[in-house]
Amino acid sequence: MDDVDRIVAQWGRERPELQTDAMAVFGRIYRLARVVGDRQEQVYSGLGINRGEFDVLATLRRAGEPFQLSPKALSASLMLTTGGMTGRLDRLERAGLVARSPDPADRRGLVITLTGRGREVIDEAVVIGLDAQREVLERLPEASRKRLSALLRDLLAAAEA
Repeated sequence: MDDVDRIVAQWGRERPELQTDAMAVFGRIYRLARVVGDRQEQVYSGLGINRGEFDVLATLRRAGEPFQLSPKALSASLMLTTGGMTGRLDRLERAGLVARSPDPADRRGLVITLTGRGREVIDEAVVIGLDAQREVLERLPEASRKRLSALLRDLLAAAEA
C-alpha cells in the first residue's frame, strides 16, 4: 500500500458512495510529477537555473538555428502570461543566458535569442534532467515503460479532447 491507497481507503470508509478510481490515478500522477520534478529542479540548480527557466531555454533550443523566438511565441509555447514570461526573461538575461534585441521584422517587437552560454547550459541541463527521469523510469521493465507511455498518451488525448 502507498499513500494514495491509504487516502482512497479513508475516503472509502468516510464516503463509501464515492467512486475513487480517478483519485487513485491522478493522485499518483501528481505525486510522481512532483517527486521527479523536484529531482530535476535539484539538478538544474547546479547550473544556476530553475525548472521554469529550463523551460524557456529548452524552448529556444528546440526552435533551432538561430535559437530565437518572440516573447509572445515563448509565452504561447509555455502557456505563460506575458508578466510571468518577463520575469523569467529578466533573470535569464541577467545571467547571460538569453539576449533581447529588436525584431528586424517588426519595429515594435523584440526577439529573444539563446546566447552561446545559454546553449551550453541548456545542452547540459537537458542531459542531466533526462538522467534524473531515467533513474526513476528504469526501475520498471521495458515492456511496462512502453505500456505506461501508451496509456498516458491515451489519457492525455482523452483529457485534451
